[in-house]
Amino acid sequence: MINLLYISISGNTRAFAQRLTHYAEAQHEVDSAQPLIHLTEISDASQAEGETAPYFVMIPTYLDGGNGIDNGFNELMTTAMGDYMREPGNAAWCRGIIGSGNRNFNEQYCLTAKEYCREFDVPFLADYELRGNAVDAKRIYEILVQTSQADQAK
Repeated sequence: MINLLYISISGNTRAFAQRLTHYAEAQHEVDSAQPLIHLTEISDASQAEGETAPYFVMIPTYLDGGNGIDNGFNELMTTAMGDYMREPGNAAWCRGIIGSGNRNFNEQYCLTAKEYCREFDVPFLADYELRGNAVDAKRIYEILVQTSQADQAK
């Protein structure tokens, strides 16, 4: 089982998380050795229960000021995920972050995910634009499976 935590503001991340889950289910039907994905949506109402197993994070980019390059980074609307990960012990279980955004924003594309990678010292695994597509789901599922297998081999 692959644990995937995500936050969704506009519904794009939720839609892609569900697409990714459906892809995993289809792969599991063909080969039961292929892991399923367990989704957990994080929001301002989430209670930090304390993570006890490896997980991945999927996070969109919403900024309020700053371009992340030379005048700062001011995250907007996704802070619940950061707060959740800052709870004692939670970040230690994170195995990587997947970012999303709109490529029209150039250097700000996936900036929130990249900032989380720096803050929590975890790898940036992949990105997708807006709601993603079937090719993104396949690509990201394969990355999650490979990363999970490598983690289990340690």
